[in-house]
Amino acid sequence: MASTIDMSLLEMPIESHTQAEICQEFWGNEYSLQIRSADIDLATFWDYYFKTSALSLHDGGRHVAVRTHRDIIDVVCLLKAGVSRGDIKQRLRFKLKTKHINEDELLDNSIDLAASLVVMCDCGISSHGFSGSTEIQWKYDSLMEFLSKYFGDKPILSHENIKLEKTFKARNFSRIAGLEIIWTDNLVDHLRLTDDDTKVHIFHHASFLEYQRWSSQSLLPANLASETLQTLALLFPSTDFETRKWILKVPSIDPRVSRCGRLKTDLRQIEKFLIWRDRLVMLKQVYDEAQPKTLRQWWHDRRNGVQWYTFWVAVLVLILTVLFGLIQSIEGAIQAYASLKAMSDHPEMGRRMYNT
Repeated sequence: MASTIDMSLLEMPIESHTQAEICQEFWGNEYSLQIRSADIDLATFWDYYFKTSALSLHDGGRHVAVRTHRDIIDVVCLLKAGVSRGDIKQRLRFKLKTKHINEDELLDNSIDLAASLVVMCDCGISSHGFSGSTEIQWKYDSLMEFLSKYFGDKPILSHENIKLEKTFKARNFSRIAGLEIIWTDNLVDHLRLTDDDTKVHIFHHASFLEYQRWSSQSLLPANLASETLQTLALLFPSTDFETRKWILKVPSIDPRVSRCGRLKTDLRQIEKFLIWRDRLVMLKQVYDEAQPKTLRQWWHDRRNGVQWYTFWVAVLVLILTVLFGLIQSIEGAIQAYASLKAMSDHPEMGRRMYNT
């Protein structure tokens, strides 16, 4: 009987034992005790796995050489072994049973698909259709070497005056700053601002990140998973009831994004972040510079307590002024109506008043 990992990438659903075998081949499970205690649910990862595979196998699969889970695993094993992209391509070329006109395309897309699935970074899969996703341009080194360089750039933006207050959380991005949150499956796009700084992309796969944090076979650079989880704890504090309630209403994202804990004051310092520091600095600047435009935004904006109280006192005074003016107008109208009614009921009194 054939193993379930020999099944087509397009066959759904992926059985639980097949998922377990793929996870073992991708990242190992020697830390299964820690993984189980972390309450990890990879449901959103498997949605991404199937969606990404289906995208790559579009047009009858004419653009990739892989067809089954085993095909993907074979490429992942080479990625984990630190084989360079060029050598992986040559090894896959030897496995092709027939010649193809678009042979290079088949091999490159197969490598990109396997890499994208194992690290959840867009390695070129979005080329099949415009998605707005950032593609990493991996061409030569091993995937591990490339990712270490890609995420290894030192932060360059000034951060001296950046303070990450408790109000700096994702729930307030739209309520106060008018920022739209774009939930992304591409780790490369995490905290990226787009559309003239009106949208922020957030990588929500907290369960995947937890798995990477405990896995000694992860292809992600050291501390990338841990620091990304720290940013999620910053933006989605688990002690914030409104945040947890909000996340439960958002479909198709990993609910564990609001269960990453909360950061104490010493961990909320911008210096504690290295990989994502520059993007946090830019996001914080956009957040700080945003001014409320609606009464709803004014109500939720508690960043400046004095300004908040001043504004609402002014609103209250305006409301009371209008209210008292309206009451006086109504009283005047009632008195005028009463006088006219009295004259109509007693015409002699009206004539007497007229004669005087």
